[in-house]
Amino acid sequence: MSHTDTVSVEDNASALSLHQQCGNIARLTVAQALAGANSVVVYATGAVVGNVLAPDKSLATLPISIFVVGMAACILPMGSIARRYGRRMAFMAGTGCGVLVGLLSALAVVLGSFWLFCLATFFGGAYAAVVLSFRFAAADGVEPAMRARSLSFVMGGGVAAGVIGPQLVTYTMDFWPPYTFAITYLVQAAVAALSAVVLFGVHLPLPSAKKVAGGRSLSFIVRQPRFITAMICAAVSYMLMNFIMTSAPLAMQMCGHPLETANLGMQWHVIAMYLPSFFTGRLINRFGSGCVVTVGLLMIGGSAIIGLAGIDVAHFWLTLILLGVGWNFGFVGASAMVLECHRPEEATRVQSFNDFIVFGTMAIGSFASGNLLAVYGWDMVLWVSFVPLILAVLVLSVTAVFNRAPSIDHA
Repeated sequence: MSHTDTVSVEDNASALSLHQQCGNIARLTVAQALAGANSVVVYATGAVVGNVLAPDKSLATLPISIFVVGMAACILPMGSIARRYGRRMAFMAGTGCGVLVGLLSALAVVLGSFWLFCLATFFGGAYAAVVLSFRFAAADGVEPAMRARSLSFVMGGGVAAGVIGPQLVTYTMDFWPPYTFAITYLVQAAVAALSAVVLFGVHLPLPSAKKVAGGRSLSFIVRQPRFITAMICAAVSYMLMNFIMTSAPLAMQMCGHPLETANLGMQWHVIAMYLPSFFTGRLINRFGSGCVVTVGLLMIGGSAIIGLAGIDVAHFWLTLILLGVGWNFGFVGASAMVLECHRPEEATRVQSFNDFIVFGTMAIGSFASGNLLAVYGWDMVLWVSFVPLILAVLVLSVTAVFNRAPSIDHA
């Protein structure tokens, strides 16, 4: 049920047949599975390759931080493309970046260029930013009661990404010695190209000039208490997931665990991130988005506690799995809250702004994560994660106490 944000619910119902709507959902879900492998490959290999290529070991996680910067820097331009030319055009631009990150990463490994590898991960972030817009595209034009389920169903496609990404790394990383991961990145580029083919079949109405110019001002919308709460919770959920996950593979290696073990841990982490999506929407409809977000934040806190309990493989894996489930509840729940705060014609502007704040916050956490790990170790990464977590829980609690309803102006 995907369409551009510039088409109202009523207009979309007449513009798209039921067959087209179902086809769009199916294609977005498949594309989520394929494109999600891009992020998995970057997270599984970025710190390891960075540790080999970086002129200073403290810069090992910089490529992943640049990846997040790419997400933050490109989400607004991609949103502008979607608003002016339609979501499908933004999808094509994103998958083009996905092909580019694979090609540039392979070249960086062959040349031994750390800074070229950082440039490659920037384009990877641009691709990831577009991929995350799939969730909002799936909710466009859907009846309010079905929006959360549509959003979470497309997110569920990431389960396959959790299998594809780590296995792609494991089976290709040593295929071209001594250029570890070079073939991995070339295969990743091919997967991105396949994703473009899938997305090209998505049928989306083009935005009209009237709809592009319509809607309330962004400054008015983002001042809504409901939106502020959603944005903070989404930012904290995503930042902490990235904050801990960025350091985990390198921390496992520093603790003497083999790379294959770290890859498998990442696989289960990504599966845990997306598998709950098949029922998160139902939970949101039944218990409310605020309740689901609260549970997610508590799970993220629990993952940090498990990580502090030990450095065995089991501790790392349980940390990553619970972190993944917590991220799903927190991020999907917060995304559902965002949908309650705007009209259809305002969607891309509001959604892009929300994601810009989320990814910008992630970038700060990602840069801090690498330095903390290098200087103070894995435990400090986990301890610091409690600070933003407590902030998000407090904001959510205040909102619940005042019982603020969604403030959509239908006038």
